[in-house]
Amino acid sequence: MTSNASFAGSQFLSLHLLETLVAVLPVRDENGSPKSIVYGGTERHMITSQARRRAERVHTRDRANAGIGALAGSSTGVRTREWALITGRELAAAHGWDRDEAIRTARAVIEATGLKFGDPAKKTVANLTKVLLFAPSDAGTRIAAHIYEQAEEVRSWASEYLAAQAAAAPKGKKGGRKAAEPEAALGDEPGEGSTEAADAKLPALPAVTRTAVLTALAPRDAIDIALYGRFLAEIADSPNVDGAVQSSHAFTVHEAEQVDDFYAAADDAKLDRKKNALDLLDSADDSGAGMTGYQSLITGTFYRHAVLDRVRLRNNLRAAGMDAEEAEATSVAAESEFVTAFVDAFPQAKKNSTASTGSLPALVLAFEGGRPYNYAAAFQSPIDERPLTEDGRGGEGPAGPAAVKRLLKHHAFVSKRRPDIISGRVLTYDPQIDELLGTLKDLGATAVTSTEELTP
Repeated sequence: MTSNASFAGSQFLSLHLLETLVAVLPVRDENGSPKSIVYGGTERHMITSQARRRAERVHTRDRANAGIGALAGSSTGVRTREWALITGRELAAAHGWDRDEAIRTARAVIEATGLKFGDPAKKTVANLTKVLLFAPSDAGTRIAAHIYEQAEEVRSWASEYLAAQAAAAPKGKKGGRKAAEPEAALGDEPGEGSTEAADAKLPALPAVTRTAVLTALAPRDAIDIALYGRFLAEIADSPNVDGAVQSSHAFTVHEAEQVDDFYAAADDAKLDRKKNALDLLDSADDSGAGMTGYQSLITGTFYRHAVLDRVRLRNNLRAAGMDAEEAEATSVAAESEFVTAFVDAFPQAKKNSTASTGSLPALVLAFEGGRPYNYAAAFQSPIDERPLTEDGRGGEGPAGPAAVKRLLKHHAFVSKRRPDIISGRVLTYDPQIDELLGTLKDLGATAVTSTEELTP
């Protein structure tokens, strides 16, 4: 079902946020170093939109599951490679199947639907799909219930499918490929039976079961899938979702500031032995730290941006099966929770050693418009944090207040030239920024005191 949901207000809600982080490392590259970009001719630290989106999605899901917020009790999704294991465990726990048979059958059913799995010879990945699949959290329960209801037919099919799969698997030493297989493509995993000839020998999954699996894995009423979208290329007839949320990478408004922090970890057992030694020689080998190393930490004021397409959100919910009235009410609730997550959620990396998740934004700017608006250009020229002298020389001063001035000046300027921009609102959790707002002549927005007031 596709629909063009009518919406009386502005289509897009634009959010802009400034936050100052000190000695943190929310995301890392493949070498364990902070991620960065070059913008305006200088290196900036970066927190990727993927990290932020996952933090926001999990924040929204956890609140809904805990019965908190506007989406309390609503359906949400889970992104995992473990759907065969989840389905198998449900078959065993709720329907009394033998656990090994349940997992084996669940894998066969999901695989025959179109998803590829890891190498059967490797226990660690044998029952994991090759891609992460974002599906409603009850998908495994629904698939298990169908398998139980159609147990006789599914068991018969699974027996035939697994036998044919074993017969089609390439033979070689210890189940691997033969020594010479010139037709094998680079990257093929042993035992996958990846050729079309091998696939053709496998019996097709009964149509009613395939439909049940696709229905269970379909986005349905999972709110976070409607918000953030999903793409599943492996099953051509499984619906993908173009998410209603657009997110940018966060970057520092000034030049990157990084420190490689040397750390030394104590070995408790060694220190206790040294402390209680009765002979000086007994503790001779107990000097020095138990472990040493370096970790990179970053500090800075970051700008980040996201947009909610309200029409897309309503269309996604209608396509999932909601009627117009239900989709409208759910969209309003989802918008409220999205704004809350955008303000409050934070990536979990090194949270215990840096307390990064306790950070609050210095400023949040929200407004409605007929199109998205990204204000990254306000910070193309990096903020010069040198103190501003009385004669007007020097830099702009601390990055936090300077970034607030730049962002609001940019917004006031743009909003006078774009008549579709309406309902601007600003929120701060910093008393110094609050005082600063009182001195600015034109905010281009109304000051509010809670996330609930950021949306109309």
